[in-house]
Amino acid sequence: MSGTSEVRDAYDVAVVGAGFAGLIAARELTRAGKRVVVLEARDRIGGRTWLAERFGMPVELGGTWVHWSQPYVWAELARYGIGIVPSPTPERAFWWNGTTTVAGDPQDLLDVLDGPNTALMERAREVFPLPFSASASTAAVDLDGRSVREAIDALPITEEQNILLSSFWALNFNGRLDHAAFTQALRWVALTDGDWKTNWEACASYKVAGGTRALAEAIRDDSTADVRFGVDIRRIEHDDAQVRVISDKGEVVTAEQVLVTIPMHALSRVEFAPGLETVAAATVDGQLGLGTKVWMSLEGEHAPFVAMGSADWPLNFIQSEYLRDGRTIVVGFGPDAASLDAGDTSAVQAALDRWDLGLRVVETAGHDWVSDPYAQETWPMHRTGFLTSHLAVLRATHGRIRFAGSDVADGWGGFIDGAVETGLTGARAILDALDGRSGGRAAAR
Repeated sequence: MSGTSEVRDAYDVAVVGAGFAGLIAARELTRAGKRVVVLEARDRIGGRTWLAERFGMPVELGGTWVHWSQPYVWAELARYGIGIVPSPTPERAFWWNGTTTVAGDPQDLLDVLDGPNTALMERAREVFPLPFSASASTAAVDLDGRSVREAIDALPITEEQNILLSSFWALNFNGRLDHAAFTQALRWVALTDGDWKTNWEACASYKVAGGTRALAEAIRDDSTADVRFGVDIRRIEHDDAQVRVISDKGEVVTAEQVLVTIPMHALSRVEFAPGLETVAAATVDGQLGLGTKVWMSLEGEHAPFVAMGSADWPLNFIQSEYLRDGRTIVVGFGPDAASLDAGDTSAVQAALDRWDLGLRVVETAGHDWVSDPYAQETWPMHRTGFLTSHLAVLRATHGRIRFAGSDVADGWGGFIDGAVETGLTGARAILDALDGRSGGRAAAR
């Protein structure tokens, strides 16, 4: 490639991206004695997790919650002696029934959702009897062309139940449901033994003590990898002898193997030479996590609450998280990042006013992950057909190149747990390639 700078020191492994997948892989590889460089385009670690100072306090702008049903991240928390902090237990619930906002206890909201969601998810364990082998089920192949929208509309439920169930799954997908893979919804709930309530608890109930940054820093500090920031990888050349990883500034790093942990939607920014046509096809089809996450500082202190709106609202779910200095700090989610600017207080106020709760927004915060060139998506959620057409391709080894990240997890795709899983499996596969299978097994001890 013309215009590149002098080749830097060669490494055994180049890891592209310093999110959880990249950090885990770097730790495992360096502990096995390999020379590893981590190349990160941003000026921080953490990827699509980001603990940042807002409202005079730290808030999670990206991924946040963890749970003991998530084995990989739970093991990492135990490894570093990091605990969890519960989100507040809601005392009130509000939901849109198609005509007006209904107020009740949180159990009332669960009761409206329970029958329809139980019916929707009744085949979760049948379709995914081994939830950490996501693409192995014949039943999953048969269902992978069906959307969540179609599955919900086929249920014999009331309009209110349809509205709430649709909003619930638009929240989970952080996107619209017309092309949302029903298999992805079943896969999530299969991971909590077919119990949708436990799954919901896993999604938004327990945070990492000290924030996601505490865990990311613990993993980074347990590694001897060379971590370089501000290195935006735009081209990866690979052949039988080596890999050349080239930045937008023409910097070149050579390695025997490369692990690419870039979010799938951002992979289109990277040119592979020779090209990887099957990987490119997966990125063209894309996923559905294209929504928004917004933090709001509300006037006054309010008892903990949750509110669920319509699936097509700019914000379709909110829950209160903190009380601070006479204000209530609330987090909200919406299915379409283009429909709401998290930095526009008046627009966020208008979105909140759809519930007609009399709450006043004083300040807002958020990060547009969909417009972020290094992400271009929030948490990854499959389109119809993705599981059977693309997941195995992205999990496979392509010569000296392997992919990792929550996007390609076999288990908890869309969660920190999925990123940790693929960091471990990616590192093991690379060690197998470098040293043979005995070396890969030895490194796992």
